[in-house]
Amino acid sequence: MSTTDTEPSPWTRPSFITAAIVVAIVVMLGAALAIRALTNDDAEAAPLEPTTSASASAEPSPTSDDGAAGSDASICGLKGVKTTGTVTMAPAAEWAFQGTTAYPTSPQFGPGQTDTSGARFCFQHSPEGALFMAANAVVQASDPATASAWAQEVLAHGQFYDQLLSELGTPSSDSNSRVSIVGFRLLAYDGRTARVDIALRGTFDAQTATVSGVYELVWQSGDWKISSDVQEPLNVAVIPDLAGYVSWGA
Repeated sequence: MSTTDTEPSPWTRPSFITAAIVVAIVVMLGAALAIRALTNDDAEAAPLEPTTSASASAEPSPTSDDGAAGSDASICGLKGVKTTGTVTMAPAAEWAFQGTTAYPTSPQFGPGQTDTSGARFCFQHSPEGALFMAANAVVQASDPATASAWAQEVLAHGQFYDQLLSELGTPSSDSNSRVSIVGFRLLAYDGRTARVDIALRGTFDAQTATVSGVYELVWQSGDWKISSDVQEPLNVAVIPDLAGYVSWGA
């Protein structure tokens, strides 16, 4: 797909919601991957089913409200609302694999539900829940099997909702590329919004790069969702090392 000088870079277009992490790694290593636009699909999400993820050994975190109601309540009943706080140590998680990429699960932090397409969602209303959501976003957004259904479910309603939804992309896959979560930073959290930086290490044809993906999240309808109050709810950049990050991964 050709571009003109007046067209925005693909790394600043909303299609990166579903593809940027993997694509950025590959492109920045010198290989081009195509991003195809999806036709806007307004179909309702598939019925939800409880997940059966294995139990993790996470210690319960202090909470400000263990039985919140209204907008604070989790869509799938996860307890432990925290409207302030941060995460400075790697939370315990049970790591599962989607394709070749590991993602974290926890009966405390989520994901608490999986739909019939395999898309996972419902995360605790806490800093840890926002972190687990962003880490799961990396994996689900880069898998063509779940990317479309997942994106339809987790895009929040906001100022740029229609624009973002109409420009969702589907990720390209390449058997020569591998991505793994290696760390995180919780940049901001106030209970209603969160900014989560996930560090990833990717390889393509034996070359390696470390990439930062910063997710803008909002708490909406009982779950953490990708913000549509900003035009770029995910920003991707190559980083030289993991200085400042909390190590985390399978």
